Amino acid sequence: MKTAGIIGGSGYIGSYVTKRFLEENYSVRVSARDISKKKKYQHLRQFQNAENLVIVQADVTEIESLRAFMDGCDIVVHTGTPFQLDVKDPTKELFEPTIKGTENFLALIQESGTVKQVVVVASVAAYNTGYPLPVEGRPADHLYTESDEPHLNEEGHPYAQAKYYADQVVQQFVADHPQSDTDIVSVYPVGVMGPALSQRDDSTSMGLQYLFKNRIAPNPFVQMLYDNDMEFAIVDVRDVAEGIYRAATKDGLHGKQYYLSNESWKVSDISRMLNSEPVIENPRFVYSGKRAEQELGITYKPAATSFNDYAAAI
Repeated sequence: MKTAGIIGGSGYIGSYVTKRFLEENYSVRVSARDISKKKKYQHLRQFQNAENLVIVQADVTEIESLRAFMDGCDIVVHTGTPFQLDVKDPTKELFEPTIKGTENFLALIQESGTVKQVVVVASVAAYNTGYPLPVEGRPADHLYTESDEPHLNEEGHPYAQAKYYADQVVQQFVADHPQSDTDIVSVYPVGVMGPALSQRDDSTSMGLQYLFKNRIAPNPFVQMLYDNDMEFAIVDVRDVAEGIYRAATKDGLHGKQYYLSNESWKVSDISRMLNSEPVIENPRFVYSGKRAEQELGITYKPAATSFNDYAAAI
């Protein structure tokens, strides 16, 4: 039985990744920064084959605990960086765990004698730190692909900047190790939506869906989204997990990068879908998920399915 280590495996995306590996009869190891906080991961115990699940205390900023977590894993998925929009201390809350955690993670891959496949779960923000805003200077109908040069706006949100810099660390590592014994793949989900597998209240994706459904603006950033009727590229959380699983279990993908993305909708129509109301406009395709469709065999769910399933589950 192979072992898959899922850093952040009890979070919004990570829970689906954990579930997917358990369904395929992997031994699954999930990290918890504080193992005493059982409410954050107890939902994982309800999954099929949960007898093959182990919860291990580990923190990506503490290299010794991360080393112990990764020891003996065949596959490691790193989905453990924070997704926070409201932050008081960007350095402590975002930059250190995201960038330093990634550096620690990559250093340990070089040490490992067992890890053969790695998936780093980045974000569309690593390619465009202004997301959901378009990149300045690109045409309005530009189709964003993995071939685009990543765009850094140093005045953008700290979360996006942290993702950008962490991804640059990964890509430099890949460039420096072209013949690595470990395949390292990066995936870049756009706006991840759909139902959660837990009752955790710390998911930004779930929070955004709640705000959009109820048309609430708790801060200037969300108010800006409404005022400009911003367009969001959407991908279902279950499709993200499937893409991660396939990227982690397919050989020969070292250095590959994949957008995980489907339709793009304006906030006004997202609100309508969340409230089972008819939409006014048609979707566009702004970020291309075609490479993942073609090379990983992903079939994306329509955004309406994601939002309907979210609304039905709350």
